Amino acid sequence: MRAILGRKVGMTELFDEKTGSAVSVTVIDAGPCTVVRTKTVIHDGYEAAVIGYEEDKYPSKPRAGEFKKRNLEPRRIIRELRGSLPSGIEAGGEIRVSIFKIGDPVDVIGTTKGRGTTGTMKRWNFHGAPGSHGTEKRHRTPGSLGSNTDPGRTWPGKKLAGRYGDERVTILNLRIVQIDEENNLLAVSGAVPGPRSGLLLVRDAKKARVSKAPAKG
Repeated sequence: MRAILGRKVGMTELFDEKTGSAVSVTVIDAGPCTVVRTKTVIHDGYEAAVIGYEEDKYPSKPRAGEFKKRNLEPRRIIRELRGSLPSGIEAGGEIRVSIFKIGDPVDVIGTTKGRGTTGTMKRWNFHGAPGSHGTEKRHRTPGSLGSNTDPGRTWPGKKLAGRYGDERVTILNLRIVQIDEENNLLAVSGAVPGPRSGLLLVRDAKKARVSKAPAKG
C-alpha cells in the first residue's frame, strides 16, 4: 500500500485544468519518510512497514541505538503501515510524494482539533429549548434525559455534554489535485482533520469509488 506521513499546511484554491472550475484543496507537507524496517509473514506473522518521519535531534538512548543498528538517522515520529511497500522501495529507503499521481483517490487520517468540554448544542447539534414562551435560563439545556421510575437511570449511549474533538478521524476518497516533488507538497481536494501543522497520514483509498461500465444491449 502506498502511504506517507506529513503536516497540514493550510487550505487554498486551485483551478481544474479540465473543467476550469475552482477546487478547494488542502496543502500537505508530506515526507520524505524513512523506511526503518519491514515485517514479513514468515518472521512476524503479517506484512507491514515501519516508517519514520521528521528528524529527531534529541533521541532517547534506546531509539538512537535502534537507528544506529540500521545505519539510519533517528526519526521523531514512528508509524507502522500494514501491507507491502511500493515496488522499488526497501528497508533503509525513502518514501516521497512521487509515489502518488495526480488524480489518485486517497484517504487522509488526522486528529481533530480539541475543543474541551462543550454542551450538547455544540457537541451534538441539539436544537435547544424555545427562545420565548416562558423559557427562562434553559435555552441551551439538553432537555429530558428520557428516564422515569422505570428504568430509573439514564440509558447508556445517551448524548450528553462532554469532551469534544481530539479524535482520530479518517476522510475517505479525496483526490490528489497537484504534486510538487521539489518541495514535497501534496494538494488534496477538500478539507482534512486537524489544525495547521497537524500530523496526517495519506494513504491509498480503501473504499475508492469504481465507475460501472454501461450495460450492453
